[in-house]
Amino acid sequence: MWKIWCGSGTPLGDSEKSSSPSDSGEAQVLVRWCLRIGIICSILTVSCMVLYNTSNPFELLPDSSFFSSLRHQPPADSSPPVKNETKLGKVLRGAAMEDKTVIAITLNEAWAAPNSMFDLFLESLRIGNQTQRLVNHLVVIALDEKAYNRCIASHPHCYFLTTEGIDFSHEARFMTNTYLTMMWRRTNFLRTILEEGYNFVFSDTDIMWFRDPFPRFFPDVDFQIACDQFNGNPLDKNNWPNGGFKFVRSNNKTIEFYRFWNASRITYPGKNEQDILNRIKKDPHLTQIGLEMRFLSTDYFGGFCNPSKDFNLVCTMHANCCFGLDNKMKDLTAMLGDWKRYMALNATQKATQHMSWSVPNYCRRSHPP
Repeated sequence: MWKIWCGSGTPLGDSEKSSSPSDSGEAQVLVRWCLRIGIICSILTVSCMVLYNTSNPFELLPDSSFFSSLRHQPPADSSPPVKNETKLGKVLRGAAMEDKTVIAITLNEAWAAPNSMFDLFLESLRIGNQTQRLVNHLVVIALDEKAYNRCIASHPHCYFLTTEGIDFSHEARFMTNTYLTMMWRRTNFLRTILEEGYNFVFSDTDIMWFRDPFPRFFPDVDFQIACDQFNGNPLDKNNWPNGGFKFVRSNNKTIEFYRFWNASRITYPGKNEQDILNRIKKDPHLTQIGLEMRFLSTDYFGGFCNPSKDFNLVCTMHANCCFGLDNKMKDLTAMLGDWKRYMALNATQKATQHMSWSVPNYCRRSHPP
């Protein structure tokens, strides 16, 4: 017939027919208990299999606030989940100097077009004094797809910075909504570079690089920035800084400074990042966090607002105090011509002849109010 084995006891079946009624009743009770235990074990086994094969076991639990918080809580050792951050890290590592410093510019379609601003910028590095090697450390931050495609066709270190719902491909006129959005997007992204652990020299693309600027930077200073107007004292916060050129070291102080800078948009609505920097540069919070700030001399870091007068000292020249891409292009092209004439001189001529810039010309007639 059939037999049931329960635990380590004796099999129950036909051999037990001669047992007493009490023994038979006990056997039936034992059989029922074994069946119940078997059913319970089967249910537990199926439940465990379902839980094991569910990608998120908490999905089987009630959607209470407690379980909801567990469901959305990331693992303690989770790495940054944003894909673009990994891409950025790769680009920064590829371009960085030994001390984890990169040179960064931003580029959109209007400034990336052939024979446009990007070409002038690269030419300045090509013809500058000991600037050729710096191209290897240049990170181009493309603000639209065409600018990115132009970059990757000619340069190894390109990063595509997308901004949902905003088209940055066209020229952004001064203080328009697109301009303000672009400037603040740029400022926030520079903080991301600091958070990745990299120092950066940020340069507007309409700045021509004629000499290696690193020997002119202050050592071990957190934040140093070029000026539209410089009064001769690099410590004086009455200098008028220009956000288009700065050297920033990555540390907790500069990261907090950039956060404070961005948060100040609420205090001063409708202002660009440079205007707000001028308003917060004396704020006690910067002293509290221990930020060291220096202002760079226009003798080395000049522009159309306040030109560098000595060709033997100038490192960079900026097409600031100027409206319009066409006006900037014309005057910067002439400026590169001035530099080429200087570089064609021999050492004696460079030391004895006084050269001057032939610009601004077009930009002089398009000065911002």
